[in-house]
Amino acid sequence: MKGVVLAGGLGTRLYPLTLAVNKHLLPVGREPMIYNPIRKLVESGIDDILIVTSSQHMGDIVTLLGSGKDLACSLTYKVQDEAKGIADALRLAEGFAHNEKIVVILGDNVTTASIAPYVQAFQEQEKGARVLLKHVHDPSRYGVAALDERQILEIQEKPTLPKSNFAVIGYYMFDKRVFDIIRSIEPSARGEYEITSVNNTYIRDQELCYDILDGDWVDAGTFESLAYANEMFSGVSHD
Repeated sequence: MKGVVLAGGLGTRLYPLTLAVNKHLLPVGREPMIYNPIRKLVESGIDDILIVTSSQHMGDIVTLLGSGKDLACSLTYKVQDEAKGIADALRLAEGFAHNEKIVVILGDNVTTASIAPYVQAFQEQEKGARVLLKHVHDPSRYGVAALDERQILEIQEKPTLPKSNFAVIGYYMFDKRVFDIIRSIEPSARGEYEITSVNNTYIRDQELCYDILDGDWVDAGTFESLAYANEMFSGVSHD
C-alpha cells in the first residue's frame, strides 16, 4: 500500500501568511504542518509516499523534506499545475500507485490520533474505499455524511442545510478503481473535481466503508483552526 499527501492549493483562507509560504509549511507545535500527515502514514506502515503540491512551492517543500530519510520514508513529488480540486490532484498519483491501494491525506489535516487501525481495516477490505468521519460543530465547511445505522447514504459537499454533523475529514483510502472514477466525474459548479463526487460513486456501488476517528483532529486551513492545531500540539516533541 502507498501513501499520498495532497499539499497544493492557494491557502487563501490564511492570507497574508501564505503569500510567501505554502500553508503546509506553517508551524504546528514544533514542526511544519506537513510532518503530521507524513508521520501518520509512516506509523501505519506506509513508507512509500507521494507529495503533490503546486509549482510555486515545490522548491520549498523539497528543501524541507528531501528524500524523506529524516521521516523514515521515501518521498516522490508531483506538481499540480492548476488548483482544480482534490480529485484532480489525486489524478496525478495514478502512475505512482501502480495498481496498489492508496491512503490519501490532505496536507492541512492534523491529528493526535493514530490512523493505523483504520488503515489495517482497509488493508483487509476486499475492494472499494474507506473514509474517516468526525463530529464537528460547523459541518457546512466540509463534505457531510448522511448516515443510517450501517452505512453512508450520501455525502453533501459544503451543504447549507447539512443532514448530520459528521464531516468526511481529509483521510481517504481507495482501491485502484479510483482513477477510473476520477476520469468519469464532471467538474462541480465551482469548476473543481470534487473528492465528494468520487466518494459518492463508491457509495452508489455500495463500496464505501467508514470509521469515526477517535482522537483530536483539525483541518488547519483557517486562522482559528491553525491556532487550535497549535494548542493540540503545544509541547509535543518527536525527539
